[in-house]
Amino acid sequence: MRESQREPDPLQREPDPLQREPDPMIAEILATGDEIRSGALVDTNSAHIALRLEEYGAAVTRHACVGDDMDRLAEIIGEIAGRADLCVVTGGLGPTTDDLSAAAAARAAGADLVLDERALADIQAFFDRRDRPMGPSNRKQAMMPAGARPLYNPVGTAPGFDLLLGRCRFFFLPGVPHEMRRMLDDAVLPAVTRMAGTDRDFIRVRSLSTFGLPESTVGERVALVPERFEGVKLGLRARFPVIQVKLYACGRDAAAIDSRLEEAAAWVRQTLGNRVFSEGEAQMPAVVGELLRKAGATVAAAESCTGGLIANWLTDVPGSSDYFLFSGVTYSNEAKVRVLGVSADTLAECGAVHERTAAEMAEGARRLAGATYAVATTGIAGPAGGTVEKPVGTVCIGLAGPEGTEAHRFQMAFPTRSANKIVFAMTALDRLRLRLLLGARPKGDL
Repeated sequence: MRESQREPDPLQREPDPLQREPDPMIAEILATGDEIRSGALVDTNSAHIALRLEEYGAAVTRHACVGDDMDRLAEIIGEIAGRADLCVVTGGLGPTTDDLSAAAAARAAGADLVLDERALADIQAFFDRRDRPMGPSNRKQAMMPAGARPLYNPVGTAPGFDLLLGRCRFFFLPGVPHEMRRMLDDAVLPAVTRMAGTDRDFIRVRSLSTFGLPESTVGERVALVPERFEGVKLGLRARFPVIQVKLYACGRDAAAIDSRLEEAAAWVRQTLGNRVFSEGEAQMPAVVGELLRKAGATVAAAESCTGGLIANWLTDVPGSSDYFLFSGVTYSNEAKVRVLGVSADTLAECGAVHERTAAEMAEGARRLAGATYAVATTGIAGPAGGTVEKPVGTVCIGLAGPEGTEAHRFQMAFPTRSANKIVFAMTALDRLRLRLLLGARPKGDL
């Protein structure tokens, strides 16, 4: 949103003459679209918006979802207008006939839809930058309720808009996640700050991600956080196979809140030790990649039961070409022998799922790639193929590096093939993480 510096800001609230403790800013989130309502698409937008709004001091009280239905959209917009201070609406701003958010907002406001010339110019400029013609249907995206203010979209064709309706300031954003996130940061969050004024609560959240312990055990070990650290709330979030420890604090002094949360986070790190692999939202592949980069090291992978999952995860990280060299999915015994140089005698004596086999796979991948480290997986993901000695969920993981080669057997016993593959791959990366952190072969269960 681009406006003159001299224009008055209607988002700024008047100071309270009674100087009472202000009520929290009540916020709601409305996701639109049949694909969201039906479950065909997972609504990740609302979760992201809620986290960001609460960081800025808004109390998110409701999430709602409505399909592409004009009457129901207008009805819920009217309801929200009477009970919330702020609402972020996502979706329904595209060029097609089922994109109804602007028309529904106009109906709820009792206003006409009008063409916003500034929004139209922004859409045209988007196409001009890409040397593409603007289609006639895109003109619809510049139609907004009378009295709305356009929100500039630098990464898409759909401008958003904000509209004061009843007591509530509405922000209408596109449903495309990367467009929504950019506009949320550029336009909505600064407006939330102005709405709150100087009398605002700061809400801070710290996340510590753990792997290798069940949720119940993590919860038991960190249960004393609220007692030890006044004003810090504790939560756990399971994002298979990761358990996140969430620390929350709220208050007027941002520096004091940050200090309190750091003390609590340090205690959690000490309590859980090497089970904590990251803070914030960094995932295991990115954490391992950063450790490799800092060490000036490279890695290769030899995968059987994980079917290339480790390589896929590592190469999903931008810049992974700095450290990732090679992957071989050696599913058959013949491939293990021919490609990786695993001994036929080892396979005959021990079988494919054995620590010795995993160790030779890792050494072969390291030798082939000329890598500093190599990880290997061989196991039984199920649902069939298990035996009494090696039941479904058994995996052997090899790790070869300058310090030597190690191999371990783990028993996972998760109910599905995909779950076992995910945990096998995570465990392999975790062994590499620990090796990089400790500088020597990890011993036993860390």
